[in-house]
Amino acid sequence: MKRQNALFAYILIGIGLFFLVRELKVPIFTDFYSWQTLLIIIGSAFLIYSYQSKNYQHIFTGTLILGIGIHLHGVEHYSFWIDHWGIYVIILGLAFLLRSIKIKSGFFLGFLFLGIGGLAVFSEQFNRYFHWMNDLSHFIERFWPILLILLGIVLLRKNK
Repeated sequence: MKRQNALFAYILIGIGLFFLVRELKVPIFTDFYSWQTLLIIIGSAFLIYSYQSKNYQHIFTGTLILGIGIHLHGVEHYSFWIDHWGIYVIILGLAFLLRSIKIKSGFFLGFLFLGIGGLAVFSEQFNRYFHWMNDLSHFIERFWPILLILLGIVLLRKNK
């Protein structure tokens, strides 16, 4: 099998196993019969492919998709799971760190995102010191589409 087909093969195997287990109604996996599990499978396939083919650029994508899938599954099924926007920043930091282990760049961004995410998640417990962070997060939650627009404009100008 050619290397470019291996990623697609891993995804197909994972999705096939998902639907087989779902069809057989295996009792251990009943909490995993959801679309979040498909994200977990796709992220895992990216990670397996990255390490198998030694194409470490896909570690970032795999970690990001796997982390988001696990987080969304946790929010949906477990009452103790933390549902905060800072978790996505932590996942982003972990993706940078895991990739940087193999390609030797991105350590600083990984630690930066982990720190910002951790600070954001725990800022509510230290509201007296970090009240400005809650105000900033409410502002970002309301106007985040502007960030996408600006990023698109920057990318258009960069390509000229």
